[in-house]
Order: sequence, then structure tokens, then C-alpha cells
Amino acid sequence: MRPHAPRRRWTARALVALIALVVGLWFGGHPGWLPAPLRSVFVARSSQDRLIDDVLGLLQRDYYRPVDRAALVNAGLQAAVASLHDPYSHYYDPAEYRAFASFDNPHLSGIGVEIVVERRGLLVQEVFPGSPAAHAGIVPGDLIVAVGSTSLAGRPVSVSASLIRGRPGTPVTLTIARGRARRTVTLRRAEISVPVADSRILVYHHVRIGYVQLTSFTQGSGAEVRQQVRDVLAKGARALILDLRGNGGGLLQEAVNVASVFIPSGTIVTTAGRAQPREVYLAKGDAIAATQPMVVLVDSGTASSAEIVTAALEQHGRATVVGTHTYGKGVFQEIEPLPNGGALDFTVGEFYTPDGQNLGGGGVARGPGIKPQVYAYTKPTSRVDTALLVAERTVVAKLR
Repeated sequence: MRPHAPRRRWTARALVALIALVVGLWFGGHPGWLPAPLRSVFVARSSQDRLIDDVLGLLQRDYYRPVDRAALVNAGLQAAVASLHDPYSHYYDPAEYRAFASFDNPHLSGIGVEIVVERRGLLVQEVFPGSPAAHAGIVPGDLIVAVGSTSLAGRPVSVSASLIRGRPGTPVTLTIARGRARRTVTLRRAEISVPVADSRILVYHHVRIGYVQLTSFTQGSGAEVRQQVRDVLAKGARALILDLRGNGGGLLQEAVNVASVFIPSGTIVTTAGRAQPREVYLAKGDAIAATQPMVVLVDSGTASSAEIVTAALEQHGRATVVGTHTYGKGVFQEIEPLPNGGALDFTVGEFYTPDGQNLGGGGVARGPGIKPQVYAYTKPTSRVDTALLVAERTVVAKLR
């Protein structure tokens, strides 16, 4: 989950950084002007910088084979962030950051699957009809463990997905694990349009239900959900299901926007960090009328911003939670672009539900998440979405 930073904030940071750089350069060369405590800080920093520069220079000049200095820097930064043992913090080199920045683009050249990251690779949750993946026989529950000769184990989802995407018509070779069996398939990428939010009308025992699915919290997600809800209500929906299964989160502000579609007032989430003041995010008003009963459908892939929305809907008494335990993430990240074209995506604080709970396990550890009020699970290989059927039954029962 990442807060959305206004442009003025970045301008102010850039100005402060520039001033700090000028001051640092002056005092770094004139430490005698500084008080003794500050002098030691500047001298120590200068010594560390020289050490790093010396090591890189030696490797670049004397190593037995030519080395790329920029590649050494990128590898060093990646190792430094990895030493934090934080699964949510990453250093992206310039190429990886470009791939990450395009990850939220709804028009992607790829193979036509929805995935969630797992330890060994990417778990396929949905296959779009008529897509290259569908033609290759890939089904929900398959695990993509390698792209070409590159293993996906332990890689961020944005990096793994960028290896799969590419120009339409170009080939990509995947290694697919299904149970203990593995197979290699080569597909040709196609232009795939992936809606962030989608909706349709379901009918359960002659009752019309508005079903809205949200796959991620990207820019504009709140407005998309609001429009989808209006559409199903205009088609006569008497109840609502918000499907957040497999939704790994995204922008914090969009979580507030989505929750505000259904919650008229009150706290949605509270955030706090070591370098950030405690901040309370309130519902924005203009919520739909609470005359339709509602269910929010979740699973173990429901994380971060999706957990914020789920907790807010439950704790404000607006929706019944159906599904399995959610992921259990209690921290949020910010992305800081870097001068080399890369970026640092790192944990800066924790978030709390309206009743003050943190859903994590302390720091960056996974926690218990949200326990559903009604348990429902669909096996990845099942042709029937049993969890959705339970959600339909649950929400219709609230009409009686």
C-alpha cells in the first residue's frame, strides 16, 4: 500500500535536498567550521563515501574481467535493502522501475491471466477467455515458476510480471507447475485489456444481486467502483457483493475512496510512522444509500488496501465478510524515485483499522489478517465458484 504524494510535496523535498547538498558539500570540505559533534558526523560520512568509491574504483580498474560500475551500484543497493529482511521493501534499478511504473496500465501486452505472488512464483487465479494462456491450457491453480531460464522464486510481482509482458506477437516461454508435474509452454503475447473494476448482475433465488469485482487500488479505482455500483443499482440490484479476492492492494487514498462509496462518515484508516505524524483518514461523504445489504468477499490474497476497505466495511457494520482469512499486512510503503532513474520502494509506517487494530504480525511480519464472519473457500481447480455461491446466499438471507 502506498500513499499518493502531492506534487508540491516532491517540489519541497527536492528544494530541501538541494539546499542540504550544497551545505553538505561546503561543510564536507570545511569541517573546521562545524561544532565538534556535527564535525564527526560529516567526517564519518565523507569517510564512508570514500570507502565505497575506493572499492568500486578498485573493482572497475583491477578486477580480472571488465565490470559495469552502475551494475555494481545496483547490486549493492539491492543487497542493502534485502538486508532489512522486509518482504515489502525493494530497490528497483532503472529498468525494473520502468517496468514497475507501467504495472498499473490496464492495457497490457501479455498472456491474459490474473496472478498473485507466492514464494515459488506466480499463482494463476484467473484466465481470460480467448487469451494466449487459455489457448495454451493454463488454468487457475497453475503456478508459473520460470520465464525462459529465469526462476521467479522470491521475485517481486512487478518484476516477474514484467518478464512475461512484451510486444504483441512476440514469444514467451513459461514453466508451469501443476501439483508435482511441470511443463514448458511457449505462447505469443497479445494485447490484453484488464479492467481494474468490473460488474455484473447475479440472480439467486429470483433476487438480483449486484456483483462488483476490484482487482487493485490504482489511480481512479474509487471512481470506477462508484460507477460500477451505480450501474448494477440501475439494473435493479437489491443486494451487493464486493469481490476483493486476490486484490493485493495499492494506493492508500484509493482505499479511502472505495470505502467512501459505501460508508457515509467516520474513520476509514489511521496511519503512523517513525518519520510521519499520525494521520486519520475519514470517509469523504456521498456514499450510496445503505438500503441494500452487502457482502465483501475475501481470501488469503486480499492484502493491504484491500484489507483496509474490508475492515472498514465490517467495523462500520456496512458489510458481512465472507471467504477465508485475509493476508495480514499491517504496514505501508512509499516510493522514492532516485537520481539514477531507479527507485526505493520501502516501508515507512503502520496502519490501523477504525477500531485501532493492526492487521500485521508486528512490524513487517504477516499477521492474522481479518477473520471472515462466514467461511467460504473455492479450490483453485474447481469449476464452480463455491465461495461466491456462499456470498450470494449470505447476502440474500439479509433481505429476509
